[in-house]
Amino acid sequence: MQAYKKDEESGVGQFFQDKTTVIQEARVFNETPISPRKCRILLTKIVYLLCVGETFGTQEATTLFFGVTKLFQHKDSALRQMVYLVIKELSNIAEDVIMVTSSIMKDMQPNLEVIYRPNAIRALCRIIDGSMIVGVERFFKAAIVDRNSSIASAALVSSYHLHPISRDVIKRWANEAQEAISTKASGGPMGYGSAHQAGYQAVQSNSSITQYHALGLLYLIRQSDRMAVTKMIQQLSGNKGASGMLRSPFAICMLIRFAAKVMEDDPNVQRQMYELLDGYLKHKSDMVNLEAARAICEMRNVTSAELYRPIAVLQLFLSSPKATLKFAAIRTLAQLAQTHPIAVQTCNLDMEKLINDDNRSVATFAITTLLKTGNEASVDRLMKQISAFMSEISDEFKVIVVNAIRALCLKFPAKQSVMLTFLSGVLRDEGGYDFKRAVVEAIFDMIKFIGDSKEAALAQLCEFIEDCEFTKLSVRILHLLGVEGPKAPQPSKYIRYIYNRVVLENAIVRAAAVSSLAKFGVNVADLGVKRSIKVLLTRCLDDVDDEVRDRAAFNLKLMGDEPLANSFIRDESTFSLDALEAKLTNYIADSDASSAPFDFNAVPKVSKEQSLENALRARSEAVNSVATASDATGVDASTARPSAAQSQSAYAKQLAEVPELASYGPVLKSSAKPVELTESETEYVVSCVKHIFAEHIVFQFNIRNTVDAVQLEQVSVLMSPSPETALVEDFIIPIPSLAANSSGTVYVSFTRESPEEYAVGSFANSLKFLSKELDPESGEPEEDGYDDEYQIEELDLSAGDYIVPSYATFATEWDRLRTGANAQETFALTALDSLKSACDTLIELLNMEALGGTEAPTSTSVHTLNLSGLVCGGGGKVLTRARMTYQSGKGVTMELTVRAEKEPATQLVLSAIA
Repeated sequence: MQAYKKDEESGVGQFFQDKTTVIQEARVFNETPISPRKCRILLTKIVYLLCVGETFGTQEATTLFFGVTKLFQHKDSALRQMVYLVIKELSNIAEDVIMVTSSIMKDMQPNLEVIYRPNAIRALCRIIDGSMIVGVERFFKAAIVDRNSSIASAALVSSYHLHPISRDVIKRWANEAQEAISTKASGGPMGYGSAHQAGYQAVQSNSSITQYHALGLLYLIRQSDRMAVTKMIQQLSGNKGASGMLRSPFAICMLIRFAAKVMEDDPNVQRQMYELLDGYLKHKSDMVNLEAARAICEMRNVTSAELYRPIAVLQLFLSSPKATLKFAAIRTLAQLAQTHPIAVQTCNLDMEKLINDDNRSVATFAITTLLKTGNEASVDRLMKQISAFMSEISDEFKVIVVNAIRALCLKFPAKQSVMLTFLSGVLRDEGGYDFKRAVVEAIFDMIKFIGDSKEAALAQLCEFIEDCEFTKLSVRILHLLGVEGPKAPQPSKYIRYIYNRVVLENAIVRAAAVSSLAKFGVNVADLGVKRSIKVLLTRCLDDVDDEVRDRAAFNLKLMGDEPLANSFIRDESTFSLDALEAKLTNYIADSDASSAPFDFNAVPKVSKEQSLENALRARSEAVNSVATASDATGVDASTARPSAAQSQSAYAKQLAEVPELASYGPVLKSSAKPVELTESETEYVVSCVKHIFAEHIVFQFNIRNTVDAVQLEQVSVLMSPSPETALVEDFIIPIPSLAANSSGTVYVSFTRESPEEYAVGSFANSLKFLSKELDPESGEPEEDGYDDEYQIEELDLSAGDYIVPSYATFATEWDRLRTGANAQETFALTALDSLKSACDTLIELLNMEALGGTEAPTSTSVHTLNLSGLVCGGGGKVLTRARMTYQSGKGVTMELTVRAEKEPATQLVLSAIA
């Protein structure tokens, strides 16, 4: 190829010709005598066109295919190899390719030259279909155990391709695959004489790849049987006898991966597999050492003691002269540092030496790992080393380093000034959007989580937007300034930077600056600042862009109207779009909708931050769904767990299809997740979903019959409510027939005696059905059966079943509900052993939204938990404030104050605790 570069710039240009020209040149296949050189060049052109994406029609491919088959008569070995290569490429396009089978079979005969047999085997697996495999089975079996490694590997790899179309036949080749492994492990072919042994030694240097392929085929055959795979691993990793050992490093690495998978699937063999992996840490091959160390580091629930030896092996590789070993070791340590940073600290000195490594990938991993494992005292030294390093790497590596520093900021908040200085310095350096966004996000986190850094960080961001060339970053920073600036001790110092954007930037940034200025005008109490903001917004009314003018006019109106300002600026909540869509759909579908206005108060709210997260998550899931649907691996996107909103929508659609429930109206709320009423291993698996309607409660029992030889008929659930439960049973919708290993749904409906009261209580439940055994021959149920009952666990109907979590600005709503229904009680919760457990229990019991991070107590003795929710069926908003104290030995004492729009809601919450 080097010779061609003198005439052709690319080196392969002579093979790039028009498809039509190549097809016309195919006449050389019919010449007498055949010119091997011309034919090889033409065959190379065909392969080249296929590789660069040229498409051949079926007729064109068929003509070429059968033209190529005429070359089987020639004895030139190089030409015959090219023939097989082209046959494999054209076999998926051409028609009637099965006709060439006999020609290929001739080259598979054991008495022919070795050079033809591997090519023939590889080509044959592309030609034949599932029905023909039995006819060539003996050829493949013989080839798998052949003493020549090329022939054996070709047969083994071809078996991989044939496995999907004829699994049962390939399973019969397990003994041959096992023999191929044992033969190569023992140093020679089993059953051959000394002459054959000498011939084997000639190809012994290539035998390791055969072991690798044989092991892969053996696992493919046994992968559905976990016990068989475990036994195979134990046998091949044994130290007794040559037949129990693998000599190929490639095969051993594959065996290690199989062991790691078995260990992940079955924790019962974890200790056994760990000892196997630990033994391979002493292998003579670096590849095997590295694979074993990586497998141990990725073990589930691995301990520091178990990590000691693999980390020592990786530490040795850090000083290796081979760049690949250094890279592999540092990458494994970087991944391990995310979960076990203390264990990786022993390698810190070795990793520091790699910061100046010539390979920038190695250096980047070394720095990011040091940032995760270093202590507070080493931060200053690391920052100095990184500063000199940043100018030498690409933006991709810079993002990795900045993300590691972002995590370090939160780990050592006392070093925030050093890290902020570093981040602000790199923010002024040259770089693309992704790099600058990573730095800005890191500074955002410092502002959010490290209070002492807020003013300095805001000042750095103000300086950055003066020269920022990225509109998206400018808009994000302006939004943050509008949120955090009014809370600062001197809010007026940020106004100049924001107004400069109105004067100097494009329309999008100007509009964001106007909204940011308005937040200063609404939230800052200083009248002088308010007057200044009003003057600046008035100037914006003359802007050339209508979006900027509209925002200025709107915000001027807000500054003069306090209730509007509370709703649009100070309120941190927004409607849950999923819930809003569902309720609007029900409102439109309701025939009486025109008689009453839509009730926005019944729509639950979320925080604006949570709404943004939900939108980003939905977009990410949509992208992943599209990517997964087109993925060649065949992973099904439908296996992703549905969101709560999707579950509610699915339940509503399912209930709408039940005629008996049509008169109940729209479902107000369904359980977030089913309540399991049996163990998953029992004969009949039962779970329940509770649906709340305006005047009714419907229990949906999902039942699965796991018994193979029994069919159930007239399956129903008998529910016995406790005496205090104010419910009247309406009807039961049974399952007419439930076949073996199938699922069905039973509905039980109750009417609330008083729609204004919320019935709570417990239910004793039993499964009732007619059991019929199946005829083992026909599979049909017998005519006679017997009535049976199956006891299932009790089910509770609690206050949380009537409440929908809803976000609110607690201080504002708490003051607003001061004139509504109020109640207060004190409870002694002696069974709870901490304030955290008290918060978790209360949130789970009431099913309300915890506000302002109050779900995580910062003190072990005193805490206040704020909760918000909406009560179904027009019960309105309800807020709860729980003041708690904890004393060791006495448990938690709680003062619970409830404020709601309606009195029944307060009683509902108190009854849940009582």
